[in-house]
Amino acid sequence: MFGAPRRRLGERAIAVALAAAAAFSVLITVGIIVSLTGETLAFFADKAVRVGQFLTGAQWSPLFADPQFGIRPLVQGTLIITLIAMVVAVPLGIGTAAYLSEYASPRVRNAVKPTLELLAGVPTVVFGYFALTFFTPKILNDLLGLEVSVFNGLAGGIIVGVMIIPTVASVAEDAMAAVPQALREGAYGMGASRRQVVVRVVIPAALSGIVAAVVLGASRAVGETMIVLIAAGQVPTVSLNPLKPMETMTAFIGATGKGDVPTGSTGYKAIFAVGFTLFVITLVINLISIRFVRKYRQVYE
Repeated sequence: MFGAPRRRLGERAIAVALAAAAAFSVLITVGIIVSLTGETLAFFADKAVRVGQFLTGAQWSPLFADPQFGIRPLVQGTLIITLIAMVVAVPLGIGTAAYLSEYASPRVRNAVKPTLELLAGVPTVVFGYFALTFFTPKILNDLLGLEVSVFNGLAGGIIVGVMIIPTVASVAEDAMAAVPQALREGAYGMGASRRQVVVRVVIPAALSGIVAAVVLGASRAVGETMIVLIAAGQVPTVSLNPLKPMETMTAFIGATGKGDVPTGSTGYKAIFAVGFTLFVITLVINLISIRFVRKYRQVYE
C-alpha cells in the first residue's frame, strides 16, 4: 500500500538529481564560453590586433617586442599532429575492437580489455617524456634512420595516437558488442566467413558508434597538451614537415599560461583568443560528427 508512493517519490528524486546534473553540465559549458568570449573580445579590441592578420597570418610571436598575431602556424601544427595521431589510432583502435568483439575468447577479452584501458590512465606527461627520451632517439633516429629534431611533430603525433588507442578501441568495441547476435547468425547461415561478417555486417551496423569513437579520439588529440608541449617543441611554423619542431594551440596555452605573462596584457589575452579558437574547432568537429552519427543511427535502428 505504501510501497508505490515511496517508489514514485524515489523515482522523482532520481529524475531531479539527473536533471540537476545535466543542468550543471550546461552551466559549466556556458561559463567556459563566457570566460573565453570576454577576454577574446578584449584581445581583438587591442589596436595591435587585426582579425584578418589573426586568422591568416603566418607568424605567431605575441610575446615579442614586435608582436605578430597570426594563428595559422598554431592551427596548422594542431591539425598535422591530430592527423598523424588519427592515422595511428583509428586502424589500431578499430582493429583491436574487432578482435575483442568478434575473435577473442571471453577469457582473453576479460584480460585484454581492462589491460588496454589501463593505458588510458597513464599520465600524459609520462607519454611526453617517453617520446622525448626514447621514441625520438631510439626509434625514429636509430631504428628508422630518420633525421628528426629532438623536438618534432612526428613523435608528438604518433605518441598522441598511442595515447588515444584505448579510447577508440573501448568505445568502438562497445558499439560492435551491441550489434544484435541475430545479424551475425543470419550472415553465418548464408555461408559468410567470420571476416565477411565483421567487415560487411558488424562494422556497418555499428558504424555510428565507431564514428563516435573516432570523433572522441580526435577531440582528445586536438586538446592534448603535455605530450605535444614536451615532444613537439614550441616553434610555431607553417612548414608541413612533421620531422621539424612545431607548436600546437594547446602547447602555446600550456607554455604561456604559467603566470609569467602580466595579467591584462595583449599576450595574456592571446591565451584566451587561442583557447576560443580551439573551442570553435572542437565544436565544429563535434557538430559534423553528431550529424553523421544521427544519419546512420536512423538506418540501423
